[in-house]
Parts: sequence; structure tokens; C-alpha cells
Amino acid sequence: MEMKGRFTGRSKQSGITLTMFSEDDVREIDYATRDILSHYGVQVSDDEAIGVFEKHGCEVNYETKMVKIPEFLLNQALASAPSRFYIYGRDEKATLEQTHKGRVHYTNFGTGIQVCDYLGNNKFETRDSTDADLAKTAKIVDYLPNIDYYSLAVSARDWAGKGAEDVHEMLTSIMNTSKHFHHIDPVGDRVDYYWEMLKAYYGGDEKMARERPIMSMLVCPTSPLELSYNACQVIMKGARYGIPVNVLSMAMSGASSSIHLAGTLVTHNAEILSGIVLAQITKPGADVFYGSSTTTFDLRYGTAPVGAPELALISAAVAKLGQYYGLPVFVAGM
Repeated sequence: MEMKGRFTGRSKQSGITLTMFSEDDVREIDYATRDILSHYGVQVSDDEAIGVFEKHGCEVNYETKMVKIPEFLLNQALASAPSRFYIYGRDEKATLEQTHKGRVHYTNFGTGIQVCDYLGNNKFETRDSTDADLAKTAKIVDYLPNIDYYSLAVSARDWAGKGAEDVHEMLTSIMNTSKHFHHIDPVGDRVDYYWEMLKAYYGGDEKMARERPIMSMLVCPTSPLELSYNACQVIMKGARYGIPVNVLSMAMSGASSSIHLAGTLVTHNAEILSGIVLAQITKPGADVFYGSSTTTFDLRYGTAPVGAPELALISAAVAKLGQYYGLPVFVAGM
């Protein structure tokens, strides 16, 4: 099996290195996170997920939807979450090893809802993206050797309102790339359809679909400190079906989280770990990513700039936290 990827997180350096935190700094963020989870909790907007948390020893309030996660349960979840696993594409060469330290892989950004057509003479036209645009982006990523797997780049807006847009986007994506497909906009109530498609790809072989998933899913907690109904369903069904799930916070420092980056890291960490706990108590050993697209909020323009220098600082810090917990890390880049 051919393995691709660059390497990071090694102590041996031939040049300069950037160290965001000492081990003591990371522990302080960890301790603050544990305090939030056990004493304040997170809001869980799905009764099924609340029941799962309660069954495993959490203090829950069905009226306020608040769930307090005790430290012992967090420790159990971190112990059962794999530090390495594989994601697969239709092409055997697209197999990728995800680790908490070591290989680095690259994917495209998403999910856009518009594309810009070049008309010539420096003229452009912006329009809603379509299924045909989605297919083209998948083919481009499939061709480019330095992009390791395909994340849903644009939405098939011509399918909006017709039902199951996300299911159709999955089909178009896996038809047009031989690389692994990362579904950025999964719908919890339709993960069962994704599973049926995965099984169909393997001729109905459920064992192969579980052992060699050609897709994974990304889901975001709602900042600050909420696991929405959709997030809970994606996390739990992903765990049950063996589909890797990227639990990714999109906290905005100065808007949905603290204006201080250190405070944002604490709430970010609590959001991600609460989702990872849910995955592990649903099925111990479920494949999960520690994810981040957290950045600052631009108070002047009302935007979340993913090219801001603060995002790079946060992403470096997040990578350190993910390595601290022994989890494969996914961070947004510029």
C-alpha cells in the first residue's frame, strides 16, 4: 500500500521551529476545558444524544438541554479514540493514514455556494454553483497530485429544494474523483442514505464498507458550546456505521467566543471534546478528527477572515492540542 504525506510534529529539526505552547501551557487549557465540561456543561439539542450521555454517567437537564461531562468519561473517550486510522479512495493509491503526529495531508477548501465565470476582457459573472460545477471541481482535485483528498468544494444549488441535495452531492463527488471524499455538509437525517451508497459501492458488502470507508464527514458544533441536533445525529450515525467524523469548531473570537485567543481556545476545545465524547460513548474506537476552522471575527466588516494571521496562530495551537490528546488533527489554512 503506497503511503503519501509530509511529516510534522518531530522533535528533530534541521532549521527553525515554531513552538506555540509549553506542556504546562497546554495543560492549563486542558484543565480549564475540563472545568467547563464538568461544571457548566454543553447544550445538547437532541434528546437521543442527551439520553446517550445520561446512560454513560453525565448529569443532564432535559429542560435546559445542558449536559455536564465528568472527567472520568472524558478520559475514557480519549483513551478509546484512535490516534491513527486510514481513509480510502476508489483508487488504492489514494489510501491515507491519519495520525496525531506524523503525516500531513492537504485538501481543498469548501463549501462554496457561488462560482465566478470568466467572460474575457477582464469581465466576470458570479452565479450560483451547480452540479456540473461540483463535478468539475472533483475532477480538478483528482488530477492535482498535491491535493490528497476531495472536500465538497461547491454546492449543487440546482438541486436545492428538490430534496436530498446532500445525497446527490455525495454521489456526484465519488463519481468524479478516485480520491477519498470528505463531505463537508452532511445532513444527520440522511446519513443512512450515505451508508446505503457506501454499501452499494462494495456490492452490498457491509464489512468492506465499514473497514474501507471511501468517505468521511465534517460537522460543526454551534459556538458557543452547543451540539445541535444535526451535529449529534452525524456524530452518532458516523460512529455506528464506521464513517470517520471530523468534529470541527468554527468559533469566532470576538463574536461567538472570547475576544482573547486563549479563551477562544478553551471553548473551542470544549466543543470538540464534547463531540468526540459523544462519538466514543456511541461506539468506542470510532474514528474521529480533532478539527478547527476557528478564527477571529472582523468587527469592521462583519466577516470571519480565514486568511487572518490570527487563524494561523489558532491553527498552530489547535494542532498542539490535538497532539496532546493523541488525535488526528484537521485545521483550516490560508
